[in-house]
Amino acid sequence: MKKKGEMKKVKKVKDKVNDGQDDDPWWWLVQEGIRPSFLCISLFALLVRVSVGLHPYSGARTPPKFGDYEAQRHWMEITLNLPPKDWYRNSSVNDLSYWGLDYPPLTAYQSYVHGVFLKTFDPDSVALFTSRGYESYLGKLLMRWTVLSSDVLIFFPAVLYFVLVYRSMRFGMGQNSDVAWHIAMILLNPCLILIDHGHFQYNCISLGLTIAAIAAALSQKDLVASVLYCLALNHKQMSAYFAPAFFGYLLGKCLRKKNPLLEVTKLGLMVIGTFAVVWWPYLQSKDAALAVLSRLAPFERGIYEDYVANFWCTSSVLVKWKKLYSTQSLRIFSLAATLITCLPSMVQQILAPSSKGFLYALLNTSFSFYLFSFQ
Repeated sequence: MKKKGEMKKVKKVKDKVNDGQDDDPWWWLVQEGIRPSFLCISLFALLVRVSVGLHPYSGARTPPKFGDYEAQRHWMEITLNLPPKDWYRNSSVNDLSYWGLDYPPLTAYQSYVHGVFLKTFDPDSVALFTSRGYESYLGKLLMRWTVLSSDVLIFFPAVLYFVLVYRSMRFGMGQNSDVAWHIAMILLNPCLILIDHGHFQYNCISLGLTIAAIAAALSQKDLVASVLYCLALNHKQMSAYFAPAFFGYLLGKCLRKKNPLLEVTKLGLMVIGTFAVVWWPYLQSKDAALAVLSRLAPFERGIYEDYVANFWCTSSVLVKWKKLYSTQSLRIFSLAATLITCLPSMVQQILAPSSKGFLYALLNTSFSFYLFSFQ
């Protein structure tokens, strides 16, 4: 009787497993583990990226600006042919009104590296002055490869790192199929694919560094997280969306350790050191540093541009912000609104830091910046 009862139990378990296999569309993929699943989804994600790159992009063959491809190509031209101190300075050889660099120095260094790659195979595409409006098939193909390689070398490994850490935290991810869904959602994000691979952008670098920083913070590697996040911030200033969450979480953890002052000092030195290394060519003079900063915050474009779907653009139907208030006043309004809406999440993490709370804080602060910040 006892054996029969045990056999019935085993049969029920098998039936449940089989039912789960039938109901789970990922079963065939995830039964071998997370890494094989990641590899298969990554290959499909790469195929999608390549397919998007086969289609046209905005501004092609349309003077005088020629679209997003020309912007990235021009930055490679400038960084490759001029010394770093002239990259952000308006001059006879660098007209900032024509796709002037408006991202932090790490983007400029990335443009230089990719410029070397383009120059090796198609020198005319990055020649100073004569390459303006240059749109050869080879040049565009090489540019597509720089975006794709950035994804593969930075974004994809960062996603794998994050997923492995996230699964170890067990935030409601009990099955491998849950992990597969998360991998697919991140790697097949249509916004990132269309912007980067459709329009020659490199958001995959800053987002990859941010995701890696989040994973490092969740796995208690706070110093590594600080360096990675600082690099993300120095690649694209939009990474500042996550700054309050990182600040609150890391500071809150430091305050709960045995020697909080030492821990805060170590984090501070890592941040200062990372910024110093990235900004070194521009720390030689005040004017050089201010030239870079002025390019990072183009307030002259107004509180919103090209109908950005944030609070200021949406509410402008009722309140004509640009007509009623000066740019200086709108800067204050946007700063106050952004701080007020993201402050609760930051303070909560300082007072009671937690891994799950950190993830929610990242969501809340990014929404705050997106909705209320200037531009």
